[in-house]
Order: sequence, then C-alpha cells, then structure tokens
Amino acid sequence: MPQRHSKNNNDLAFFTYDEKKKLGYGTQKERLGKDSIKPFDACCLCLKPFIDPMSCQKGHVFCKECILECLLAQKKDIQRKLASHELQKKNEKEEEAEKLMLQKARELDAFDQQNHGAVPQYSDRNQSQDKNGFHGANSVKVTSYEEEALRTMKAFWLPSATPVAPVKVDAPSTSTVCPEGNEKLKLKSLFPVYFTEDTSERKSSSSLDRTYICPSCKVTLTNTLSLVALSSCGHIFCKKCADKFIAVDKVCLACSKCCKERNLVNLEKGGTGFAGHGDHLVATDFKHLGSGSGLGLVRPATKT
Repeated sequence: MPQRHSKNNNDLAFFTYDEKKKLGYGTQKERLGKDSIKPFDACCLCLKPFIDPMSCQKGHVFCKECILECLLAQKKDIQRKLASHELQKKNEKEEEAEKLMLQKARELDAFDQQNHGAVPQYSDRNQSQDKNGFHGANSVKVTSYEEEALRTMKAFWLPSATPVAPVKVDAPSTSTVCPEGNEKLKLKSLFPVYFTEDTSERKSSSSLDRTYICPSCKVTLTNTLSLVALSSCGHIFCKKCADKFIAVDKVCLACSKCCKERNLVNLEKGGTGFAGHGDHLVATDFKHLGSGSGLGLVRPATKT
C-alpha cells in the first residue's frame, strides 16, 4: 500500500511537520556516554591523568604543575590590572589639576577683561580651532559662545565634536580563584592527595591502565562512586567507608593519623565536556529553520 500523499507532497510553500522532523527541527536531546565524561583520575585543567595530584578544599583535583602555573598566571594578570588601575588614577589626578588650572586662568582673564578691557585668550588643548576661527568641518566663522557650545556638544556627525567614551579600569581583586569553582584559592590551602593503586592485577603495559582502589574495602574506584579525601594526610576513600569508619573513629584507615570531621573533603565528580558539572548528563541541541536553506540558525548544544 503506497504512503499517504501528505508526506510525499513537496510542492508547498512551507515545511510540513514531517519535513521539519527529518531536518532536525526543534530541540534534540541525547544522553552523554562514557566517552563524554571526564575520568575521576584526570586533571581538571589539562584533562590528562594527573601527575602529583593536589586538591582544593572544594574537592577539585589538579596536577601540581598545572595549578601552580594557573595561580602564577593569575598573579601576573592581577599585577597588570593593578598597574593599569594606578595609571588611570594618576591620569585622572592630572586631568583634575589641569582643569583647575584652566578654570583659574579663565577667571583671571575674565577679571582682566572686566578691569582693563583685554581680550581673553584660552589655551584649552581640547579645543579644536584653527587660526581663522573655523571649527572642524564648519565653513562659517563662529562666535565665542557658539564655539564653546560646539566644543561641549555631543554631536556624532561632526568629526571634531565626536564624543569619546572613556575606558575605565575598575580596581581588580587581589585574590586568586580556583579555575573550577571560582572561589578564592590560596597556595597554602591546597593539599596533596594519594590514590591507592591496585597491585594485585597491575598491568605493566602503560601508566594509563592504572586502577585505583579504596584502601579500606578494596573496591575499584570509578566515576560512579563518590570519593572522599582527607586533607590531613591526603588518602582517598569511598564515601561509604568515610561515613561509616573515618567519621566515627576520627582516624585515617591507611596511615592511622588522627583527623577531624572538617578534614573530610568530598571530591567533585568527573563532569562532562561542557563548562558545567553535575549529574544532569543530557545534551540538547536546538535548530531553527531559516529562509531558503532550511537550516539558517543553529544554536550550539548546551547541557541541561
């Protein structure tokens, strides 16, 4: 039995519902797979297996070299912004002093004109006037009042009176931030973390095939498990062992070092290839049909 004519009718001036579906019109959703998720043993900056891992108090793990380079670059950027801000403040003070000098000079000229009949001569460097008294593109000689009005007028159509927007640099923050959580981060707040490697079935092929286990229950650590690090010694356990033993006994199960409840740091999960992190692993892509081609505007995929 042949298909219905409504689906095969392609001589219409608009897209039918079936044609829109074939073109991918609307919001397309797809759950992200394993390849789109960052492994738990990868650095948050270089996205490679970490070397000498260090964690912040919020549970973001970085390579030692990566986080030190990041903090150093932030400090250099802060110094550059502070220098620009100081230069701006210096220029503002100079402009204020120059305005006061010009104001005093005008007051003196007005006083001399009133008492001695002298003609005032202004020396404003911002005043664009030639020797003949012509102002910019105007071909008519203007008076002093019109000249002052033209000088202060915000007229974008006159080249000589085009307003210039001042670029102001705000005072920058002097504290470095975590590249993942955007909270304040200092070098002394970082602590090294130590993963327990599985030596029973160790693969000697490459370092990328390393597997890590919980020192207490010997469970293989994966992205599906919630991990907890001790800031006092740096050992990493699964969430169940940390809540069941470490939080009660206040002792590390690997090195027997005393710890407190505030030393338990929940490590952030791997997240996705998008900017955000979390458990919502669904990507949406919206396509809007444009005129002519049928795919005029395509908005990039976002994580919801």
